[in-house]
Amino acid sequence: MSNDLKNAFWNQLKDVRAGLLSAEDERPVPMSPQADADNNAIWFITARGSAADRGAQSGGEALFHVADSKAHLYANVSGKLTAVNDSGKLDELWNAFAAAWFEDGRDDSAVQLVKFTPHDAEIWAGDGGASFMYEIAKANLTGDTPDTGDHGRVVF
Repeated sequence: MSNDLKNAFWNQLKDVRAGLLSAEDERPVPMSPQADADNNAIWFITARGSAADRGAQSGGEALFHVADSKAHLYANVSGKLTAVNDSGKLDELWNAFAAAWFEDGRDDSAVQLVKFTPHDAEIWAGDGGASFMYEIAKANLTGDTPDTGDHGRVVF
């Protein structure tokens, strides 16, 4: 199940618009993740001097929390932040969501690319839809616990 759950995580993370990233002793802040399963990375575009940037500059440990009912993914992910200065990667990841935060767009001097390399995670992943509703209805009728998807710990 571990590989299946890990694959579900990466597939469903693609549909997540935002999660909460906390770097070292900083408070969690909303960030938009960009999944990169091939490189075991979650990318964030942030501002220089932000909590994510400070954590990345020190190569610090971080936590990323996901609770996204539309993506049917809930996860607590621990890993390491690294600041990355790669113009090509930034071009690949740049999007309208990131552009909205920077006055000069992609070329704003405040733009900082951050790589989050997950170590391990506790993941709850489901398929949602009709099967979720069926399981909830069945549990209410029978008193059993609903089977709403997979849950477990994975190591990346």
